[in-house]
Amino acid sequence: MNNNQNNLTATQNSNHDTLFDKPFTTPLDQVARFSFDEQVVACFPDMIRRSVPGYGQVLAMLPIFAKRHLQFGQTGEAGKRVSCVYDLGCSLGGATLALLNENSGLTADNVQIKAVDISPAMTAKAETVVKDNYPDYDIEVITADIREMEFEPCDMVILNLTLQFLPPDDRLSVLQNIHHALSDDGILILTEKYHSGDEQDEAWLVERYYDFKRANGYSEMEISGKRNALENVLITDTLEEHHQRLSEAGFNRHLTWFQFLNFASMLAVK
Repeated sequence: MNNNQNNLTATQNSNHDTLFDKPFTTPLDQVARFSFDEQVVACFPDMIRRSVPGYGQVLAMLPIFAKRHLQFGQTGEAGKRVSCVYDLGCSLGGATLALLNENSGLTADNVQIKAVDISPAMTAKAETVVKDNYPDYDIEVITADIREMEFEPCDMVILNLTLQFLPPDDRLSVLQNIHHALSDDGILILTEKYHSGDEQDEAWLVERYYDFKRANGYSEMEISGKRNALENVLITDTLEEHHQRLSEAGFNRHLTWFQFLNFASMLAVK
């Protein structure tokens, strides 16, 4: 087993996702909303594995993108040339760990990673995970709202399954701030759940997504409960809206490089 597999396994030692395996019993339960609290942290790797089609493939490509696009244009503490990478909405640090696969060419001497999440429960666990696996690397885990951050110059930004939780009116400004911070030819990896603009296609995608979740062991009650909890919390865009927003943010080159049911990952180049 290589280092990357070991590191990813470290994030997978979690509880089984049973957050929505009981029926709603009170009016308060019926309007309960999803939040990234301690309960979600405890089962998060299992939730992602069984709920996000293709997420493992997205993570596996991060070191490949890094090897091709990082320019080592920033200066580290020892005066050495390094690349700064942001992992925004880092949750438990899965993308950060995946990025440091031996195929990326990244070492403790040539990369700085800033892993950011708004949930203190997430960052507390992420801090432990990344420090246990990469104690000699310059990895800073930050609890912050990415809408309020001032980004430092960087070569790569990972924004996985995060923009969809922000109010739609706040999304463009976040992308504009990222674009401003990126070096020329720097890249943004944007992974999101999306919806189709065609009603029939959307119905098919949604039902196949529920089939995917059923095949991964979720019950009808769990599927329904999670759908209700995420209503008005996770607000999707169409792929066309994503690409239009990337253009408005200043990215002249952007493409959808990965798509699996109603999830997609885009790469944008400054």
